[in-house]
Amino acid sequence: MQNFKVSNIKRNKRKDTRGPRVKPHPPTRPNISGKSNFQNQNRIRKSAQAAAAGTAPYDAVQHRHYSLAAALLDRFSVLSAFPMALRFEVLARFNRARAAQLTLPHFVCQTPLFMPVGTQGTIKGLATDQLEEIGCQIILGNTYHLALRPTSELIDDMGGLHKFMNWPRAMLTDSGGFQMVSLLHLADITEKGVTFQSPVDGKPMLLTPEESIQIQNRIGADIIMALDDVVKTTITGPRIEEAMYRTLRWIDRCIAVNVLSSINNMHSYTAVYPKCRCLFYAIGGLAGGESKDSFWRVVAQCTAALPEDKPRYVMGVGYPLDIVVCSALGADMYDCVYPTRTARFGTALIPEGVLKLKHKAMTEDTRPIDPTCACMVCKKYTRAYIHCLVTKDAMGSQLLSYHNLYYMLKFPKGDVPEWVCNAMEVAGIDISSCCTPFSSSKDSD
Repeated sequence: MQNFKVSNIKRNKRKDTRGPRVKPHPPTRPNISGKSNFQNQNRIRKSAQAAAAGTAPYDAVQHRHYSLAAALLDRFSVLSAFPMALRFEVLARFNRARAAQLTLPHFVCQTPLFMPVGTQGTIKGLATDQLEEIGCQIILGNTYHLALRPTSELIDDMGGLHKFMNWPRAMLTDSGGFQMVSLLHLADITEKGVTFQSPVDGKPMLLTPEESIQIQNRIGADIIMALDDVVKTTITGPRIEEAMYRTLRWIDRCIAVNVLSSINNMHSYTAVYPKCRCLFYAIGGLAGGESKDSFWRVVAQCTAALPEDKPRYVMGVGYPLDIVVCSALGADMYDCVYPTRTARFGTALIPEGVLKLKHKAMTEDTRPIDPTCACMVCKKYTRAYIHCLVTKDAMGSQLLSYHNLYYMLKFPKGDVPEWVCNAMEVAGIDISSCCTPFSSSKDSD
């Protein structure tokens, strides 16, 4: 069994569950070399057991009080002590943009990539073989909703979500943190966790950091996420600081319970695969109402600070142009309900923007949705036919979902607003010869 080492670091042991009240320590360089920060296995086991059982005081978590990014780097380096079912290899670069190969237990993915959202184990209107057909590499499942229905215990009994939904490729599960924003009227957030009122039967459901990790392990995803205290991007004031420090404390608890699971299965290398996930860095809290100019600047700042040898996942971003910009700035992965949700409202994604198939102008239009698109829908059906369906039949939204996801997975092209030109300049990409930029009054949409 592997030996572990830890560097001697002075820790602030003040008892405070709400974050520091004193001036933070100056930043110190975190360990991002891939080596372990642990000195011995007993220390790992005891601290992990105490944290998982809830018997350790919060001051025992041993925080470093510096920037959130540095703190995350330090905490996540813990996981590199264990064998990981992941390899991330950068294959090509152009300034800050990069193409990489991401090896996961169920699939070898090529980045940049977009992940369709299958909230309850399904992409609405599409079968899993159709998702394979259009080139989908990873789909996203929702921990909160799957825990309610059909329950993670049932999914585990059925052999995991891959087998349950007949999906052979990779899968990512969120932590349930986003529901603190989307279902805020049903949620009560405390240091222990977040208590939701179930939209199914009205019963309270306590989701702790430990429970979130355990649910995701039962689901069996290739990539699992730590529970965070999520706030809207438009919120200002002390709530932001409270959420940041609580997120750090919750990440410690997530790591502790996941490390404990990994140690307990260390005797079986294959058993570590579904328990010990590799390290990703997620940029969250965007696409929540901020201006596009603020959006790209935050992404640029984060990608510049994060390690080069780890995947960078911009959560909840799904507008085609946003994905192109984030990829140019060095991000790798994205997810959003936008392509399929907008399809259910009768809207198709095209290089010029969007095409509303419910409009009367589509009634006798014999052209395909997008003459330049090679998807099955554009090859076989006209705008007039789909117009007839979207107003009366569910098949219309299914065909549009197919087209929209195909469009997203092939990486879109189209007109370029001014904020994109500014972002490309920072990314070191000259697009002046490609198109004429224009300012849009809807840049913040």
